[in-house]
Amino acid sequence: MQKLRVGILGATGMVGQRFIQLLETHPQFEVTALAASDRSQGKPYSEACKWRLAGEMPLAVRSLTVQPPAPPLDCDLIFSSLPGDVAREAEESFARAGYPVISNSSAFRMDHSVPLLIPEVNHQHLELLEGQRKRFSSGGYIVTNPNCSTIMIALALAPLHATFGVRAVIATTMQALSGAGYPGVASLDILDNVLPFIEGEEEKIESETRKILGRPKGSVIEAAPMKISAQCNRVNVADGHMAAIRVQLDQSTEVEEVGKVLASFTSLPQELHLYSAPEHPILVTTERDRPQPRYDRDAGRGMSVTIGRLKRDTVLDYSFVALSHNTIRGAAGAAILNAELLIATERLTAKS
Repeated sequence: MQKLRVGILGATGMVGQRFIQLLETHPQFEVTALAASDRSQGKPYSEACKWRLAGEMPLAVRSLTVQPPAPPLDCDLIFSSLPGDVAREAEESFARAGYPVISNSSAFRMDHSVPLLIPEVNHQHLELLEGQRKRFSSGGYIVTNPNCSTIMIALALAPLHATFGVRAVIATTMQALSGAGYPGVASLDILDNVLPFIEGEEEKIESETRKILGRPKGSVIEAAPMKISAQCNRVNVADGHMAAIRVQLDQSTEVEEVGKVLASFTSLPQELHLYSAPEHPILVTTERDRPQPRYDRDAGRGMSVTIGRLKRDTVLDYSFVALSHNTIRGAAGAAILNAELLIATERLTAKS
């Protein structure tokens, strides 16, 4: 099939680099345009970007000139990994210019007309795109993926909420250093230490999860009625966010049944055999000391959430630990899967 041409905003950052790495051999996309901040513009990507991922910088992008994050760009769609403080203006300008914008940024996540999408969980929320037609008469639109920890938590909660109903959630995260970008957290701040505060993370988890698990009501999403409390910590791990989660369910059930519901969960991306969709979105381990970032973050090519230590809880109903790769499932990989779903549902095609 004809590959769609991709432009990446924030191409020199950690998530931008992960986009490039994941798209190098993708059967549906090819990277044709890169954009970043002023200090990188006008340079070949090989000079503008210090490559921070394992392996070499893909040959196909090395000679691409880094451009400003503004239209026009030579591409069919935009993947955005811009910082939230600059993303809103840039992403809206591309949507107004007729580009589909698939964003990893926070700027539009809670906008009432913008899908906050996890394809396995709330693909029905793509109905919100109808509300963007008046806003962007050019045919452009914006689709976002959630915060890196929210994706893991919401994906773990989704089958429980659909089967039993979730009434309350307490989540304590242990988030990897790569989630802070590069250069990220100073070494003397994190060495021999845990940082018990990450700006804005707790609020994102609490609000985004309720939107994702909510239901379309007219032209908006009615947030799920559950209560969610989050506490976020930065830990000395390179990649892989972890969350200790406690849940209270609407219906009583056995712990074995909870495990079966989690382990058997699949959805539309698996039915459609989307390229980036893991065969098993949720993996349940019975080993008492798993999951661990070093051993489990790459499960399902980095797109699966691993759950362990599932047991009855003495305060709420059940507790478990969840782990996912924060720059793959939690960022670039999530946006790419969103784009694959847009293609499969005939919402994304090459520009004429």
